[in-house]
Amino acid sequence: MNELLLTVCDLAIGYPHGAQQIRPVLNGVHLQIRRGDRIGIVGESGCGKSTLAQALLGFVRDNGVRMRGSVNYGSEELFGLAPDRLQAIRGADIAFVPQNAGQSLAPHRTVSDQIAEVLTIHRGMTGHVAVQRINALLTQMRFANPTQIASRYPHQLSGGQQQRIALAIALAGEPKLLVLDEPTTGLDVTTQAQLLALIHELSRDTQLATVLVSHDLAVIAQSCQRVLVMYAGSVVEDGEVSHIFRQPSHPYTRGLLAAIPDITQARLPVPLPGQLRHMVDSTQCVFLDRCQFAQPDCAVAPPLIQLTPQQAVRCHHWQTVTQQVDRKYDTTLLPPVAAASAQAPVLQLTALSATYARPTWQWWRPTKTIPVVQQVDLHVQAGQTCALVGESGSGKSTVARVIAGLHPPLHGDITVDGMRLHADVAQRSAPQRQQVQLIFQNPDGSLNPRHTVAEILYRPQAVFFGRTRAQALPHSRDMLQKMRLDDQYLERLPRQLSGGEKQRVAIARAFLADPTVIVCDEIVSALDVSVQAAVLQVLVDMQRIHGTALLFISHDLAVVRAIAQTVAVLFAGQICEHGPAESVMTTPHHPYTIMLLSAVLSVAKPMHSMAASTADPVQAVPAGGCPFRHRCAIAIAQRCADQIPPVQQLANGHQVRCHHPPAVLHAYRQDILHLDM
Repeated sequence: MNELLLTVCDLAIGYPHGAQQIRPVLNGVHLQIRRGDRIGIVGESGCGKSTLAQALLGFVRDNGVRMRGSVNYGSEELFGLAPDRLQAIRGADIAFVPQNAGQSLAPHRTVSDQIAEVLTIHRGMTGHVAVQRINALLTQMRFANPTQIASRYPHQLSGGQQQRIALAIALAGEPKLLVLDEPTTGLDVTTQAQLLALIHELSRDTQLATVLVSHDLAVIAQSCQRVLVMYAGSVVEDGEVSHIFRQPSHPYTRGLLAAIPDITQARLPVPLPGQLRHMVDSTQCVFLDRCQFAQPDCAVAPPLIQLTPQQAVRCHHWQTVTQQVDRKYDTTLLPPVAAASAQAPVLQLTALSATYARPTWQWWRPTKTIPVVQQVDLHVQAGQTCALVGESGSGKSTVARVIAGLHPPLHGDITVDGMRLHADVAQRSAPQRQQVQLIFQNPDGSLNPRHTVAEILYRPQAVFFGRTRAQALPHSRDMLQKMRLDDQYLERLPRQLSGGEKQRVAIARAFLADPTVIVCDEIVSALDVSVQAAVLQVLVDMQRIHGTALLFISHDLAVVRAIAQTVAVLFAGQICEHGPAESVMTTPHHPYTIMLLSAVLSVAKPMHSMAASTADPVQAVPAGGCPFRHRCAIAIAQRCADQIPPVQQLANGHQVRCHHPPAVLHAYRQDILHLDM
């Protein structure tokens, strides 16, 4: 049997709530971790996942209170250790990778300096030996040029590169246990797949134990052997991933699985009813108010029932739940794509190009310009959703900012309802600004922290319709009701809202402007699956009511499958494939689209072998020819290097930009995806 590393016994942690009250965030958690274990922790935001992850290192936030219980590393109780001994264990024996690597890296220090600090403190390495180890770690993180990466600062790295640097820093102390808190949030599918493959290899080769916290159940399914499902601070189900995700015994687990968008289904997932309450009655079932299987005996808190040596569940009616594990989807299919001849597009991008300037150190040299978006042609019809997909750095958000008038295009036209928009939002008239609304990825950065929800929703009505606060209030209330939020939210500040609630307020603000087009930039990427499903349902409901066109930017192809009628695939600022979602997602033709689909994770089946090469996704794109050739497994050496690939017209408006004929691309798709999806 593998060595027992860490034991959590009856751990309860709370935070102050009110004058003299402690609100429990963890309540009676038990856990054992052995060498080589791969454990996942899932649940909605606020269920206690991150608090448990931090407690594994003997850490509780400054205002937190350990109410009872212990965390033992070997024979040492972490919460009772002297600071020096606890610091020695952290980094050397137990390491932590935070959710936002960009915020955890020191911006004023190079990658080399930050890794060297861990090597010096925990391994006593300095000088040439430390440099060799740094290069070895960066090579292990799959950087093609480790020496170059070591000399860079965090701001010179992409999000995926920053996450790999954070992992390298954690591994520099050669820990036995690695705790990762949402390490893949915000990463595109290929970067996510590569990071998870790397963690899996480390666990397999070195018997490194890993605890992975994630709201993405597919990530857990592909990376872990065992999963803890948490709700309101309690473990409601615990067992082998393969069994629990196939046959869940708790209604909450069942609800989470139903809320996952399925890339094989052009239907919306089902959101969980209600929402997580921060104050729960521990004398009854914590899931009582949201459970469709609730009975009178649920007024008494169920114990954690050990069903088998590998599975435990906290539910009185687990047998009934186990018998009803079928997933249910919204019965309404997405509206079909309107024919071009029948309906003119409301948003039209024509030959749109944009660059970013990179200043040089020498004043006599001209500023360098970096092409980010190149000759993009795109249209969106009223009442329909066009998804723009691609890896980080492909130019998706730049397209969004150009449409919104926040970034100047190099050339090209943007027209809405046949009217050409000025490139600068400050030069657009009020009706033009009203026509295009942008919902940002992070609502924290777009909602004024000093304004109540009522004031936030009042502003677009005052600007575009001249309403007073009294006149705007009924419209705000009606919109909040459509967002499934009641009137009490009007008086709340953004800091008093959850992530999903903030995003719904941002959506409400956009629709209150009554726009023709809404650009949604990664608006569900950081949400847990249940909140994501609710936000998608609200978005589609509002679109059906108002007939608004949506440009939906996302790296999550399963979400795209659920919500979009058309899909445009962007690589290096160029559209390489475009067409109806049904066609692009089921019969992709471009090798890049095939690569993206091969990296999609699922709880139902193992991940396909990725079609990507070992090339770093963010390395410089070669000039001329096909921009994807340096990563393409079927590139034609001379032709793809010298000639720009032509646009081939397939059936039903499906287009692909590639030198290969459809028959060759079909055979390649079959070989990579192993089926005609």
